[in-house]
Amino acid sequence: MSDSISLSLWYPQMRIEALEEKLQLVLTQFAVHGGELGVFSVTVWPVNWRESASFQEVYGTGEHAARIDHAVAEALELFHADDACEFQIGWYLWEKDEAEDSETGWTRRRRLVRVLAYGPEFDDGAWTQDGHIRIDFGSDDAFLQEEVTLNPHALRCIEENIRQLIALVESLQKETEPSSRLLWSELGESLAARLQARLNRVH
Repeated sequence: MSDSISLSLWYPQMRIEALEEKLQLVLTQFAVHGGELGVFSVTVWPVNWRESASFQEVYGTGEHAARIDHAVAEALELFHADDACEFQIGWYLWEKDEAEDSETGWTRRRRLVRVLAYGPEFDDGAWTQDGHIRIDFGSDDAFLQEEVTLNPHALRCIEENIRQLIALVESLQKETEPSSRLLWSELGESLAARLQARLNRVH
């Protein structure tokens, strides 16, 4: 069963004024580690997730994507303590090409990763559990490929995806200096444990 994985980042004495710098640093790391240079979309929610968005802009991909500094500035222009904002940015991972029957039929495909930033009063202080900044990577399929027969080429592609994830997490630690971080899943299962179990079934 696929699961959704996220990375939560907490910062010491975090203030709204510091969000702009942290968000720009976080989003910039995607371009360094297999992602796009620009932001696909930005959305701002007031109070909690049940409310309608107070601001939304869809820029697009490739040459249509927004510069990171521009997207962050737009999201935070009227940002309040009870707001949260979401950025979507493209990130490329190896996936099995279903149209290809060959063992080497793998393609790097873009997935939209969600980068969320929380105001201190949003959703009754959701940041305490989710982090000041949370990165929702989406499904863990790219790191496990549980429906795919593992052969040397498939293992190399999966390994590259995992290395890319680890490199991004380590880069975020170095560049943004959180006081705490947590890589977690919606189902509460360990990605490392599931990966080990998956590999063990091959040997």
